[in-house]
Amino acid sequence: MLKYLARRVASSLFALLVITVIVFLLSHLSGNPVDALLPDDASQEQIDAFIRDWGLDKPLWQQYATFLGNAVHGDFGTSLKWQGEDAMGFVLDRMPATLQLGGLAILMSVVIALPLGVAAAVYKGTPIDNSAQMFALLGQSMPNFWLGIVLIWVFSVWLGWLPTSGMGTIYHAILPAIAIAWFQVSALARLTRSAMLEVLDAEYIKLARVKGVSESVVIWKHALRNAAVVPLTYFGILAASILTGSVVIETVFSWPGMGWVAIEAIRGRDFPVVQAVIIAYAVIYMISNLVVDLLYVAIDPRIRND
Repeated sequence: MLKYLARRVASSLFALLVITVIVFLLSHLSGNPVDALLPDDASQEQIDAFIRDWGLDKPLWQQYATFLGNAVHGDFGTSLKWQGEDAMGFVLDRMPATLQLGGLAILMSVVIALPLGVAAAVYKGTPIDNSAQMFALLGQSMPNFWLGIVLIWVFSVWLGWLPTSGMGTIYHAILPAIAIAWFQVSALARLTRSAMLEVLDAEYIKLARVKGVSESVVIWKHALRNAAVVPLTYFGILAASILTGSVVIETVFSWPGMGWVAIEAIRGRDFPVVQAVIIAYAVIYMISNLVVDLLYVAIDPRIRND
């Protein structure tokens, strides 16, 4: 078990190293922060001082070496847009808002998708199955930002049931969480349905029914446990997609999380904050995948010997 976990942690750390290289290079492709942060009438002396203070006059490899060394200690520098703010500290201050929204979206996805997928498989070819597949098709066809705008118009502007934007009570999180979760509900429900259809035709399921085991136990204990490996594989992708999808949704709903910070930092060409946001997302993604790997072992102990 420990050897299995050590391999997964090592591969995650290597992936994080690669991500730091990509993030560092891509952030420098967005343009020169001098153009965004200094006034148009800045003198050449002011420009030279800015470049020197921020180390922008050094070769890229030296800038990366400095960036990596500081990143190991959690130091991503000071924000260029939000003067005086520590980049990673500023991002971490916004992380609870993103995790709150993402956690609600994940909860919605799992609570809705699993029963929906199981019902569609058990009642294959019935109106229940057709309705579930139509729901999934709609969810995978609509861009989440467009869905978010429609939800605001219907439930906030027209019906007046929920707030349009901002963060406060749980009611503020409902619409953005739905906008993020619907696509994931659709994908997870379809995977669950496919996996359940395969398992329900297995011989041990037929044997359990012959022995007189109740249908609910057959479906929810025997069939779903064995079918869970397939949707569980998608869980790591689901968590990552929900977090990265929050970048757009947080902007639509003015939700003050990491996604909103990322958009503002990109607009301001704030390299330290952009790097801090992406590294924070990468760490969350890798932790999600490690949790999935451990759940694999819990469901199927044979995996630890692979």
